[in-house]
Amino acid sequence: MRSLLWLAVVGLAVAEDGLAAWLRYARVPSASRHLGKLPSAVVTLNATKGYPVHTAGQELVDGIGGLFGKKLTVAKSKPKGTTATVGTVSAYVDKNPSAAKGLPDLVEDGFYLKISKGNVLILGQNERGALYGAFHYLSVIAQGNVSDFTLTSNPDAPVRWVNQWDNMQDGGTHGSVERGYGGDSIFFWDGHIREDLTRAGQYARLLASIGINAVVANNVNANASILTPENMDGLARIADVFRPYGVQLGVSLNFAAPQLLGGLDTFDPLDKTVVNWWQGIADNLYKRIPDMAGYLVKANSEGQPGPMTYNRTLADGANLFARTLQPHGGIILFRAFVYDHRSLNQTLDWKADRANAAVDYFDGLDDKFEDNVVIQIKYGPIDFQVREPVSPLFTHLRRTGATVELQITQEYLGQQAHVVYLAPMWKELLDFDLRVDNKPSTLKSIVSGKRFGQKLTGYAGVVNVGTNTTWLGSHLAMSNLYAYGKLAWDPEQTSTGILKEWTTLTFGHDKLVHDVITKISMESWPAYEDYSGNLGIQTLTDILLGHYGPNPGSQDGNPWGQWTRADNDTIGMDRTVWNGTGFAGQYPPEIAAMYENIETTPDNLLLWFHHVPYTQKLKSGKTVIQHFYDAHYKGSSTAQTFVTLWEKLKGRIDKERYEHVLFRLIYQAGHSLVWRDSVNQFYFNKSGIPDELGRVGNHKYRIEAEKMELKGYKSYRVSPFEAASGYHCVVTETNSTVGTATTKLKVPSGKYDLAVNYYDMALGNSTWELFVDRKLVGKWKGDLEYELGRAPSPYIDGQTAARKTFRGVRVKKGSELKVVGRPDGLEPAPIDYISVLPEGTVD
Repeated sequence: MRSLLWLAVVGLAVAEDGLAAWLRYARVPSASRHLGKLPSAVVTLNATKGYPVHTAGQELVDGIGGLFGKKLTVAKSKPKGTTATVGTVSAYVDKNPSAAKGLPDLVEDGFYLKISKGNVLILGQNERGALYGAFHYLSVIAQGNVSDFTLTSNPDAPVRWVNQWDNMQDGGTHGSVERGYGGDSIFFWDGHIREDLTRAGQYARLLASIGINAVVANNVNANASILTPENMDGLARIADVFRPYGVQLGVSLNFAAPQLLGGLDTFDPLDKTVVNWWQGIADNLYKRIPDMAGYLVKANSEGQPGPMTYNRTLADGANLFARTLQPHGGIILFRAFVYDHRSLNQTLDWKADRANAAVDYFDGLDDKFEDNVVIQIKYGPIDFQVREPVSPLFTHLRRTGATVELQITQEYLGQQAHVVYLAPMWKELLDFDLRVDNKPSTLKSIVSGKRFGQKLTGYAGVVNVGTNTTWLGSHLAMSNLYAYGKLAWDPEQTSTGILKEWTTLTFGHDKLVHDVITKISMESWPAYEDYSGNLGIQTLTDILLGHYGPNPGSQDGNPWGQWTRADNDTIGMDRTVWNGTGFAGQYPPEIAAMYENIETTPDNLLLWFHHVPYTQKLKSGKTVIQHFYDAHYKGSSTAQTFVTLWEKLKGRIDKERYEHVLFRLIYQAGHSLVWRDSVNQFYFNKSGIPDELGRVGNHKYRIEAEKMELKGYKSYRVSPFEAASGYHCVVTETNSTVGTATTKLKVPSGKYDLAVNYYDMALGNSTWELFVDRKLVGKWKGDLEYELGRAPSPYIDGQTAARKTFRGVRVKKGSELKVVGRPDGLEPAPIDYISVLPEGTVD
């Protein structure tokens, strides 16, 4: 396995398709000048093949060979010359008893590095820590730093897990990987564990390099068949390819498995036959996987079974699994994502609020959980929105440890088709002070266990990589996985510092490359928030379908609880105690008082906590509605700059990755305009309040397709209405009819950028051609469902809306512009509008 991985890395250092990610080991500038400061041999202490210390030795050989072209020898004892010695503290002290006094204290997984005149000492508290130290050393020298230094590094928290929402088989509502945008599962196919687990081993290697110590491979919406004997054997094979990297396997469970798989007539957690059944499952798993990390359980949420089915508490449910794990040393992460959508009624109950659910359900249970239970809490009270307040549940669990659940996969944040660097968001959340008992209580201090003195706490990241060679579907999105691991190890690191490391390791040392990626990345989250959902209103995606395109109206009028309560005059959720849902009162008094008062609530969370008129003045002096209009124009304008910035890097980055990123940035620039116009038009229609700058609904460069001369095309009313510029688009009259839309241009003669907004539905692959005076300007195919990993949609809406732009086209006044659309399958070659733009202009 190890040799296969190395061959993959060497080959891909040339191909640069992303599979090597930040472990490219590409040659550093002026490598030959540094050879004297590097070790010449590697000594591994008590290394066993297939375990982390042996892997660490191989990584040092491979890494220094790739980075500097220096071939290291591997020795069993210290040879002459400079040496890299790697092992555990105990193994080192066994050979050097006098060295014990000079070594620092290390916690589990911690490591010690000492670099001196080409000699390298890497010691881990355990084997995994030794591997982490080796990866850290390689990262440092890959960034061009070969100077002497000493470092002691301990992880901030013991639980640093990754969740994969991989399904046992493709198909169904969510495909192979639920909310995954990087291809099919690397673990499962056709109801079984894959025979070829090469990618699983490569994934473990990446995760180990950033300090991740466990992976739950299967979906939280678990299929009970994961526990068949055949699939248990398959899980053991996954654990086998993880083990060389110190990554442990976790398993997600279906609470009703005793009934669904075991043939029992109940899954009551207090029933003795159920308890015995689960104990048998645990024993059988640990017989196959002695180092299994434990379980992840989602219960009584979104229709999933759980203990409350039998009027038992969530603690009863969690403890059922905890006790079966205790003889084996495993832990259970029990998700706090618990709510009953069947009981939420926006119309009948002003105080109904999904945000209240976590605290309501876990209230009074803190001291009821077994010691090996950890509560996994989403960072915000709803569901991975572009901005949410920190969940108050973190302040209610003082005895039972918690992990913060972050989402690397961008479910609501552009699905890797939009670049959104998430480290700044996570830093803001982790640094937030919850003021428990009027004392400093940052989220990071709580999930580290320091604030309440808990032993089992940490981080859980929903990643959802796939078989795509970019892992997540986008090269730039991998900065989020890297940042997750780095912050889980040390939340004091800065967003820009992490980004600089990742950029160097992924794209090299070119200063312009660094500057461009830094600017795009650091502006990406504010831009996305600006052109999606502002002021705490949530992301405004279509929550009923793919969680991707704009659909503000989908937030309300349903039982899913992501409400905005927008009407013709007012907007926002009243979560105050005095008049609303009472959610603000779930926080400690200082924070509750801040959110209770509209004057002290930060503007960026105003609509999360307060129901106000559209004319409510913000601290900036703007009204809520004008802020909406301005922010959406600002955010989409920023997204346009990403394209021109990236184009500066042509020739400085390998062609494959350059073009991959450019394609997505061009798409994002176009889709940000769809977001801007959809949200602004929706709230303009809702409120009746015009944009002070006259932009909303006024697009002087556009030609609406339905107003062109049509042949074979017909006008079609789009739903939701705001997903089309003029509420309509054109579609071919039949699925076999070629459509043409023609118009005479009234613009002065000159060069223009011609943009066509169209819809690319997952029902076929229509083709379009654009002509000016019968001369072909360009043609394209509706195949974004293959090019982008974002959730496919069969509808004409904000999710499928896209834009194709042809720059610098020469036209004359009176020129004939024609679009020809050829439908395919059930996709009727839809067109929204054409923009004729002075060069460099954005409509």
